Amino acid sequence: MEFLDNDLNAEVIGFGALNVDKLYSVENIAGHDEESFIKSETETPGGSAANTIVGLARLGCSTSIIGKIAEDDDGDLIEYNLAINGVYSNNLIYSENGATGKCLGFVDSNGERCLYIDPGVNDEIRIDEINPLNIMRCKIMHYTSFVGDSFKAQIELLNLLNDETVLSFDPGMLYVQKGFDELKPILKRTNILLINESELRLLCNNNEASLKELAISLLDFGVETVVVKQGSKGVFAMDNSQDCFVESYPCDVVDTTAAGDSFNSGFLYSFLKGFDLEKSCRIGNWVASKAIEGFGMDKFPTLKDLEEFF
Repeated sequence: MEFLDNDLNAEVIGFGALNVDKLYSVENIAGHDEESFIKSETETPGGSAANTIVGLARLGCSTSIIGKIAEDDDGDLIEYNLAINGVYSNNLIYSENGATGKCLGFVDSNGERCLYIDPGVNDEIRIDEINPLNIMRCKIMHYTSFVGDSFKAQIELLNLLNDETVLSFDPGMLYVQKGFDELKPILKRTNILLINESELRLLCNNNEASLKELAISLLDFGVETVVVKQGSKGVFAMDNSQDCFVESYPCDVVDTTAAGDSFNSGFLYSFLKGFDLEKSCRIGNWVASKAIEGFGMDKFPTLKDLEEFF
């Protein structure tokens, strides 16, 4: 495939699934042989990488995303949402066949959720569909998960990254369930690991050790910074020179679907600005607290909001 060079030089490029989140507000999330009822529904563009990239764009960073969409209404919605939030479209891949990915989510009255993924064309990305000229110039490459075969393209892309490009990695439960050995190629190249506590314990196959002990094991493996998201408790983070715990901000929770992704936005923004580990976690927590006060990306804060608060 032949690519043309362009001047859209993004500081941060995301690489992950692009989905339309079809979110249903329910009284409670039904378990096995249980019933509940739907109170309302919302349709909004999503996907973990897209959430983080849009969050960064709203904070004033130049961003782009590697992802595949089909020529359908959901694909049009995703492309429109990226455009109105100032995300460059130069790394989007368009499929003439198939359907754009979907995520069916059920959110209860406490803001807790369960998700069902229909990956669609997300899982059809090949390395030869990615423009290497765009990739070489980004400051941060941010990886999130796919359901299927596009994981291979992510591993192959590692060889094309500039040595100075920072790789941030939020594996999510889908990738953590693959096991440590299968994730080794990515983890060896990872500079910033963004992960929640249950994922970290599964990745390290250890429910007894402290978060600090688990973080140290990953630092010894070669990861430079480990950030452990603990939901409403806050976040623990550690690098080779320091560690910190930062409490979350109080907020009125509506939907926690993008909480971790929006935290990533605040943290990576802070990293680009050269802030220390503790301040980066504080800003990440604040961005997340704003994002979960509504559905979708509507509540993601802007750079003006951030500057007014801090």
